[in-house]
Amino acid sequence: MDIKTKAAWLSVASNTLLMSGKFIVGFMIGSVSVISEAIHSANDLLASFIALFAVQRSSKPPDKEHPYGHGKIENISGTIEALLIFVAAIMIVKEAVEKILHGGELMDTTWGIVIMGISAGVNFLVSAYLLKVGKETDSVALEADGMHLRTDVLTSAGVFVGLILIKLTGLKIIDPIAAILVAILIFKAAYDLTKKAFLPLIDTALEEEKLVMVQNILCDYSHSFIEYHQLRTRKAGRDSHIDLHLVISADKSVKEAHELCDVIEERIEACITHSHVLIHVEPALPDCIKTSESGNY
Repeated sequence: MDIKTKAAWLSVASNTLLMSGKFIVGFMIGSVSVISEAIHSANDLLASFIALFAVQRSSKPPDKEHPYGHGKIENISGTIEALLIFVAAIMIVKEAVEKILHGGELMDTTWGIVIMGISAGVNFLVSAYLLKVGKETDSVALEADGMHLRTDVLTSAGVFVGLILIKLTGLKIIDPIAAILVAILIFKAAYDLTKKAFLPLIDTALEEEKLVMVQNILCDYSHSFIEYHQLRTRKAGRDSHIDLHLVISADKSVKEAHELCDVIEERIEACITHSHVLIHVEPALPDCIKTSESGNY
């Protein structure tokens, strides 16, 4: 079991325990904010299973049906997680509005305070680990799951504070108000996650800093070729795909051109992890003049 799969299983286990505890306590004390957090955790649990499936599938090597690998499964997973977060936020708002309109009994909040405090602490540790592994392995699915749980840290902390205020003031209206504030935070997290996960599905270019890295490496070898053009990049899960056309002097041999491409490809792949570089060589026209302004794309 690799580190990505272990991290995904950890998320599944922690969400299962926290969801169960929140539902039990929420119904026991009649708190809509605690129940809303339980719904959020149920949402987190489903997202964790999706992330687990995604990291297992995306790690498979390319095959006949998927010659470019399975990386985009992670982006699909992240997009589904974002939609689930939106659904959870809508459900929370619905429950909170009904509580405001129709009221309801709220029992002693002590157990609610305990479970929310535990939830915030556990999710902080698990989300930090998921985000760390996600960044180290460039896993969109794990980063999405980590961001998902990080919103749970904020929302659990918000409900924790709200329950303490109820205990101190006796104002039960704080409970549904806290739930609505939780939902607002969740909407924001869902929006951010949607942008991160969905854009690579439409073959968005790599980040600007990575493009600059590629251009700088090409500049290091500019004395060996005439120019480059049609530089294209895209992201698929953790994999980065980079291709370009390299114009080389017509008097160079095929062997020399091939060796130059190999060196450049290896440099780029060493600097950008999980990158795959393809260079198409073109012979220079007789009147082609090398300029310092090479590299249009």
